[in-house]
Amino acid sequence: MYLDAAATTPVRREALEAAWPFLTGEFGNPSSHHQIGERAADALEDARSRVAHVLGMRAGDVSFTSGGTEADNLAVIGIGLASSRGRHLVTSAIEHEAVLESADFLGRRHGFDVTYCDVSSDGTVTPDSLRTALRDDTALVSLSYANNEIGTIADIPALTAVSREHGVPFHTDAVQAAGWLPLAELGADAITIAGHKVGAPKGIGVAAIRGRVPVEPLLHGGGQERGRRSGTENVAFAVALATALELAEAERAEAAARARSVRDDFITRVLADAPGAFLTGSRASRLPNHASFCFSTTSGEAVLLELERRGVTASSGSACAAGSDEASHVLTAIGIDAATAQTSVRFTFPADASLQHAEAAATAVTASVHSLSQSFS
Repeated sequence: MYLDAAATTPVRREALEAAWPFLTGEFGNPSSHHQIGERAADALEDARSRVAHVLGMRAGDVSFTSGGTEADNLAVIGIGLASSRGRHLVTSAIEHEAVLESADFLGRRHGFDVTYCDVSSDGTVTPDSLRTALRDDTALVSLSYANNEIGTIADIPALTAVSREHGVPFHTDAVQAAGWLPLAELGADAITIAGHKVGAPKGIGVAAIRGRVPVEPLLHGGGQERGRRSGTENVAFAVALATALELAEAERAEAAARARSVRDDFITRVLADAPGAFLTGSRASRLPNHASFCFSTTSGEAVLLELERRGVTASSGSACAAGSDEASHVLTAIGIDAATAQTSVRFTFPADASLQHAEAAATAVTASVHSLSQSFS
């Protein structure tokens, strides 16, 4: 059982089939002024419009990137550097590394002052917390829609309303939310997503930034993507992303309801039977397919190895931080001590998971933790 959908998903057949012509016969450069190039340009603009529709943006707002990390960098650094408001950034301590490292870069190299909003023990940033953090010189607010490690969902419409009251652009990293949560009516000025989380290939992402928001490009060259991201566009993968995103959006309500039932059954079983298990993140407001635990009687890495021996694949948190010996910055930020944070395991179900998967996975988790708890005691 593959229970690491938050790390990546398989490429959908429909996305591959949509991309294939632009990897073969329709191989033109969309900047070329001949028929082959113009057909590629038409396909690229069609993909842009389709992505924009799902995100509730205009086609001209959408820039294709190499993935979610570049998209976050473009949104945070690009908007921050282009702002005339000042050199102050608001974010939180539980953001993805792509946002946190971008904020750190602005602080180290460009003199930005970074304020981290208070975060509750379940990973929630409240409108009041954001309101307190804002200043007259705030250039940007960047808060994720759904946390990749603990699954907690933010009330982005409420947060964007606060930011809008102060005239501050708002960016949300929606990489984990895409395909599971509605994206079209968030009110954000910038939304970033990654294709491989919704069934497109790795190596394609989107930074959708409203046209009224100034952006300093990070890549300089031929001025592609309306000057925001130079470089010959990856037409095939842009088409694949648009196809996968549309399909994920069309299936979202049904998939989320099914995953929520599977997830809830799994959480109930694990909490009831696995020694030392406690849930991290919000119980009520979390991604439909997401369950994350600490197992205080053992080691998270040991649990993962034992689970894999039993045929279950999960993760200890963000795939981008895999291999690090440090405790999760997300878990320590919500008040979990470093030693306990090292016992964390994240389970993220794919869209086709069933209650049978939940039961089998919970049985494997319980058996693994029982076995390891005896060894560690």
